[in-house]
Formats: sequence, C-alpha cells, structure tokens
Amino acid sequence: MQIGSRTLILNPASGTGEHADIVPRLARGRGFEVWETEAPGDGVALGRRAAEEGVGELAVCGGDGTVNEVLCGLAEAGHVEAVTLSVVPGGTANLLAGNVGVRDVEHGIEVADTGTVRSVDLGTADGLPFVVSCIAGLPADASTAASGELKQRLGTLAFVVTAIQEARSFDGLALSIDTEAGTVWEGEAICVLVGNARKFVEEGGQADMEDGRFDVAVVERTPASSLVAEAAVHRLLGEGTENVEHFRAAELSVTSADGEPIGFSRDGELSEFTAVELHNRAGVLDLRVGEGYDPTP
Repeated sequence: MQIGSRTLILNPASGTGEHADIVPRLARGRGFEVWETEAPGDGVALGRRAAEEGVGELAVCGGDGTVNEVLCGLAEAGHVEAVTLSVVPGGTANLLAGNVGVRDVEHGIEVADTGTVRSVDLGTADGLPFVVSCIAGLPADASTAASGELKQRLGTLAFVVTAIQEARSFDGLALSIDTEAGTVWEGEAICVLVGNARKFVEEGGQADMEDGRFDVAVVERTPASSLVAEAAVHRLLGEGTENVEHFRAAELSVTSADGEPIGFSRDGELSEFTAVELHNRAGVLDLRVGEGYDPTP
C-alpha cells in the first residue's frame, strides 16, 4: 500500500447491519480499499495498521464507538495528524456523523470522497481520544447498559429507557472539577458532560469543534426519582433541566471525592478513572464534513 492511499474500515455488525453489503461496493467504486472488523477491539488494531501502512485517507463506517476504536489505534501509532478522517454512519446514534453534516451511508461515502476538509479539535482523557463527548454519571451508565437488541428495536430511545431503569440504583457522583482557572465545581452530580462535537445546554446539538475548548455541563444531584433521571437524559437530547452548571474550558481535571472509580463514556467506549485529565487538542484532526456542518454554530 502506498502512502496517501484510501482505506475504509467497516464494522459490518454495528447498528442494524443493513449497511454491510452496500458499503464495500460503494467504497470500492470510489477507490477505497475495505477492511472489516470481526470482533470488538478490531477497530484499534486496524487503526494501528492504517498508520503502519501510511494510509492518508481513512473512512470509518460504523457507530461512534467504532470511530473511537480506530482513533485509539491511530493515536497509539502517532498517526492522527497524518490522516484525513471521514465517517460513514452505520451505528445506532451516529452522533459524530450528524454533527458534521453526514446524513446517511450513501452521503457518507460521497463526503469521504469529495467532502470539504476541516481541521477540528480532538479531546483526550488521560491520552485516550474522543471526538463527540466524554460523559460520566447516569447517561454514561445508560449508554453502556443499553443492550444491542434494545438499540436495534428502539434506536436512540433505548438510551432513554435504559437510563430510567438505571436511575433506580444510581447513587450520584461525588467529585471536584478543576480547570486552568482553578476549581470550578465540587459536590454531588447526576452527570458530567464534556462535549467536543456536541453541546448539552440551550438548544443542544453541534458544538464549536474549532474553538479549542470543550463545552462542559454538570447536572447537580437532586432527590432521586425516575423523573429526575429522565430530565438528566433529556438534557442530552437538548431539553431544559434545572441545576446545571455550564462552562467552557480547554482543559479540566475531574477527581473522585470519595476515591471510588468513575465510569466515563468516550464516544460510547467505557473507561474508569478516580482522577482524569481532559485536554482539548485544537485543530489536530483533519475531518471531511458535509455541507450541513457549521464551523461556528
């Protein structure tokens, strides 16, 4: 394989799997070699392979978790800044694709071929990359607890249903948050939402991916009830919620106040930390975007 070549990494099992047959044909028709994942973790290995073989144009077809796996492989090999990435939505929520103006599989292949390239920010949590968001608390528990069968039947509604179920046993998070300006929040929270491509307050939706800062929201803990849980999840969907602290920062640290590990969902991939440093790496990722992408939302 020559440097500058074009490759698409396909997760044929993501989402409903209906894209598994059409994507290879469409991608090869536009000059992409196709590599397929076969098991969880294969995206990381294929990301490393892309780096080793000097792939210059890399498309990923799957959900946000598949994109994250590939980015982890690229990051491990130090190849993130040497590749132009594009995303073809084949998962359940497809948050990254939606936030960069990619509508569906066919449009994703077109964007991967001819879409505009923007240099966007990349988040890291103790060195582990994320593009959309890194969240802790109830929504993170819900995103990892939602079964594949439920997601196939209900789509993104599966996360809402699961969150309400998870709320019955959720105890909240005791933590402190520090930024370059000092301690900005401490107490008990339902969730901490760190957005790179996604914002969580006001109207929700796409965040500014080119300003070098995260969009951060902390939902304070209130008396436990399914209604509170539902309100917390609605915050992810852009609905109004009280008791929300909102700020922007280029870097922040989140520390567990009681020493208990906190589970974070990085674009759907789970990691646990008792203390974590989050950094915004401004403009390091070249990403192909659709015409619906707004550089200054």
